[in-house]
Amino acid sequence: MQQGNYQIQKQQQVQTLSPQQVLVVRMLELPTVELEERVRAELLDNPALEEGHVENEHEQNEEDFGEDNREENELMPENSNEDLSLGDYRTEDDIPDYKLKQQNSSPQAQAEEIPFSDAVSFYELLKEQVGEMDLSERQRILVEYLIGSLDDDGLLRKDLSSIVDELCFNYNLEISEEELKEALRILQDFDPAGIGARNLQECLLIQLNRKENTPTKQIALDILSRCYDEFTRKHWDKILQRLSLTPEQFEEAKKELTHLNPRPGSSLGEAVGRSFQQIIPDFLVETLDDGTIVLNLNDRGVPELRISRSFMDMLKEHTTNKANQSKESKNAMIFLKQKMDAAQGFIDAVKQRQQTMYKTMETIIDLQRPFFEEGDESLLRPMILKDVAERTGLDISTISRVSNSKYVQTNYGVYPLKFFFNDGYTTDVGEELSVREIRRVLKECVEKEDKDHPLTDDELAKTLKEKGFSIARRTVAKYREQLGIPVARLRK
Repeated sequence: MQQGNYQIQKQQQVQTLSPQQVLVVRMLELPTVELEERVRAELLDNPALEEGHVENEHEQNEEDFGEDNREENELMPENSNEDLSLGDYRTEDDIPDYKLKQQNSSPQAQAEEIPFSDAVSFYELLKEQVGEMDLSERQRILVEYLIGSLDDDGLLRKDLSSIVDELCFNYNLEISEEELKEALRILQDFDPAGIGARNLQECLLIQLNRKENTPTKQIALDILSRCYDEFTRKHWDKILQRLSLTPEQFEEAKKELTHLNPRPGSSLGEAVGRSFQQIIPDFLVETLDDGTIVLNLNDRGVPELRISRSFMDMLKEHTTNKANQSKESKNAMIFLKQKMDAAQGFIDAVKQRQQTMYKTMETIIDLQRPFFEEGDESLLRPMILKDVAERTGLDISTISRVSNSKYVQTNYGVYPLKFFFNDGYTTDVGEELSVREIRRVLKECVEKEDKDHPLTDDELAKTLKEKGFSIARRTVAKYREQLGIPVARLRK
């Protein structure tokens, strides 16, 4: 059979991104700090772009950018749900030169200008409070050791007996458990309230006891002291019956409890000894006393943008005298038009970023509303990128870009957006739970086990099954490893 080279002609449809779409993608990926830097760089690079509000109605209509466009409930542009990928460009020849210059000034190329800070560590903030106390040298040593034993939430998860042994073996310091309890009591007087608590119940009780005495406070204390298990399981009817409360009294006490901070350490910033980049939240979410959730974009550092009035006047003048223009005048008009197009494209990209960010965060709040109302991580529902994409009508890749490297400030601390995404698990009765809840219960089982006879993975699987989580032994092993819990023989 004769072989050779053949040419075959075929027609296919290839989707490529316009320069404006590429700019929108890159703007969407930027966190707040980098966005501010990007806007400042563009203001320096493009003389047709300037800070300031739109001056009049004519300019408002021409630019379609002004104060009203900052309203967070605007609809997205029609093409906002496209899957924008930088790899869809064939060559740089498809992009105008002035657009290439605009893209090459991206903040990735100026990363060294982004401000970093070495924040004071969690340990140092608490140690400063130690210095303000009138303590003996021995008490100071014990309190500082307890501070070093706190977890990232500011809670003391270790048994006091274990800490007594550690001090004896590692530091040759013999103390009694009562002496350590006294040091812990001193630590629990530190700010913020709840630091040094040994469990969530104690953490909430410490915070309540610092509040002004009211009938509602006393009811809340009774709920935590006498009905804690029912409260965590949301058996409200049992609480009402046991404490003989009216629905109004219970609702007031419940509101008091849900405004306490289950993670007091989060308000102090980083964990012990960890140096980090200063986090500027991209979203501000506030839960009011009446349950209303208020969402705002943290874009105060991003100035209002508009097209320069002088550029518009110059372009208008060149256009009016178009018939008598010289070659230099025509080139000047082309330059003016290019810069104004680039400025308007940048303004539109910033506006579209605001709209997409707001719409995505609003959907996350709707899907995870119980958490934003009460701050309890166990209330987080299973949620993946696809769930948010379907609700917003945006592409999964767009949701991924919004959730990457973005943070939200809530009443209960600052969280990365990825914190709210987690896999789900369906129980035998059809109840859907997050994997985070299973890990929390697993951690509790390990903490309460007999330290002389720790539970194996098989035994943990049986215990979880009794609690309503019917999962296999290998799944238990996977979650145990994710929590950093060693196997049974190493926990003795």
